[in-house]
Amino acid sequence: MLARWLSPRASQQRRQNDRTSSAQLVQLVYDGGCPFCRHFAATSALRGGLTDLEIIDGRADSVLRQQLAERGFDLADGAILIEGERCWHGADAVNQLCRQLRPTDGLLRLLISVFNDRSRSRLLYPGLLAARRLALMIRGLPLNPALEPTTR
Repeated sequence: MLARWLSPRASQQRRQNDRTSSAQLVQLVYDGGCPFCRHFAATSALRGGLTDLEIIDGRADSVLRQQLAERGFDLADGAILIEGERCWHGADAVNQLCRQLRPTDGLLRLLISVFNDRSRSRLLYPGLLAARRLALMIRGLPLNPALEPTTR
């Protein structure tokens, strides 16, 4: 069950969501240090038309990040989409999310038209990772959030 993957705070929130909604909760774990990732996650949540989408800044949640890494999902290698027992990582996460969204935002509709095809998503996703690397480098943040000094 997903709740065992998450920190106690997130597990409690998930249980509350499970009680109030019969739809499956979808969680997008993204790198909050990347402005592109942060914008995509926020736009998906606000204008994506998926009411049960929860976005989680994986850079800020070291416990969740470690739990996901133990299962082979490294945030440094891409976003993670969690739905029930299923997880998608990187290009597959973006592809799966794009297949579920029903956006009202024009840019999001454009991105979905590109990334809703699995082959195209896998072909183009390395370009997104390169943009993320550049953005993190400019901001002075490590590519791997686990290497970030803990000052919080």
